[in-house]
Amino acid sequence: MSQAAAAVAERSPGTTTGQPAGSDFAPLLRTVKEQGLLGRRTGWYARTIVVNTVALAAVATGMFLIGGSWWVLLLAPVLAALCARTAFIGHDAGHSQITGDRRVSRTIGLIHGNLLLGMSSAWWNDKHNRHHANPNHLDKDPDVAANILVWTSKQAKVRLGFRRWLTRNQAWLFFPLTLLQGVAMKIYGFQDLRRQAPRERVLEGLLLVAHLVGYVTLLLVTMPVGHALAFAAIHQALFGLHLGLAFAPNHKGMEMPDPDGERWGHLSRQVLTSRNVRGSMLTDWFLGGLNYQIEHHLFPSMPRPSLRRAQPLVRAHCAELGMPYTEAGFLDSYRQVLRHMYEVGEPLRIE
Repeated sequence: MSQAAAAVAERSPGTTTGQPAGSDFAPLLRTVKEQGLLGRRTGWYARTIVVNTVALAAVATGMFLIGGSWWVLLLAPVLAALCARTAFIGHDAGHSQITGDRRVSRTIGLIHGNLLLGMSSAWWNDKHNRHHANPNHLDKDPDVAANILVWTSKQAKVRLGFRRWLTRNQAWLFFPLTLLQGVAMKIYGFQDLRRQAPRERVLEGLLLVAHLVGYVTLLLVTMPVGHALAFAAIHQALFGLHLGLAFAPNHKGMEMPDPDGERWGHLSRQVLTSRNVRGSMLTDWFLGGLNYQIEHHLFPSMPRPSLRRAQPLVRAHCAELGMPYTEAGFLDSYRQVLRHMYEVGEPLRIE
């Protein structure tokens, strides 16, 4: 445990032996409930879904109208941004932010994840729920498992061969690698079908295939093959980059609980491992509300438009407890992430 976390443990009853876990969270939860911030925002989400659907249809129409010209490639970045919006809607549905009806949430997730994006909602929800339960925990959070990238010096020093080279240079390679993030998530979804129950597997698989067939058909019907290949490359690369920009600042370089240490309370576990990104309403839109990562982790089912209103309450509560509340500017958040990645790989560069 770091010095900051240790100091909090001394002051915060939720992380002190003999105290009920989460007791320092209860007053904040009560205040948030009293202000109605956990209430559904059905109208807001309905408008968001309708606007996104109309925008997607408009882009598809534009592809039909100008697909014979190379100008059609200008629509690829627009489609990438709209696909990121689609992913954010699927994310919110997975957290039951849109509705408390599990069947409706599941349907929204399947449409926006599997059908529109070709990304398995079952795979995402399983992985994402494990992350939310234990953020930045090396043994329990799949997002910090050693894979293409690593997040601790312990993970770095056992890397061999090509992976060792990747780790030495991971800070420089991070953003180029995010260009592949969208495609990688589609592949992970297909691979996850083996884990799923037979009934779920059939539904998820059929929708994933339907997306793939529909996407290829749309490209080939609206434009020549050369245009289609270029369009797909730009679209998928910028979609992956957009997702990477939304996910990267949230936890990388933040506290990492000791797997062999004392279990932290809910407030400490979520606040100390998360980083918020300051910005305007444009930042909220671009990052899909994930810039309020602390509030989102404390209240996963809180509707996206309520996160901004909850932030002052959470910040004040953390200040009262003497708990660090980390917030960075848009560009500075990425600088911090890249610096952490650079430092993790540094021992391999000086050996």
